[in-house]
Amino acid sequence: MRRCRECEGAVGDSHRFCPWCATPQRAKLVEFFAGTGDESGRALRVSRYVDEGHVRFSVWDETGRAEAAVSIDEDEARRLGLFLGVRDRLSSFFERLRV
Repeated sequence: MRRCRECEGAVGDSHRFCPWCATPQRAKLVEFFAGTGDESGRALRVSRYVDEGHVRFSVWDETGRAEAAVSIDEDEARRLGLFLGVRDRLSSFFERLRV
């Protein structure tokens, strides 16, 4: 058992909300990204667990069920962000060369 961060009531480890005051017990940001082409019925769900320091990716099928999931730590998430931003940085670099 742990204590609610708002009312300090007892909260079981499996509870996502405090049973006494309904305060969420974890801070997370969630975004869905739609698949394309043959994967148009699927989605990628990305969850950033703010207090816990990790990011979780899950692949969802057309029925709304997760097929697979993996978590990465903050360092790997930062590295992934850099990797995904490469195209934008290259485009900006090539645009400056054209001037």
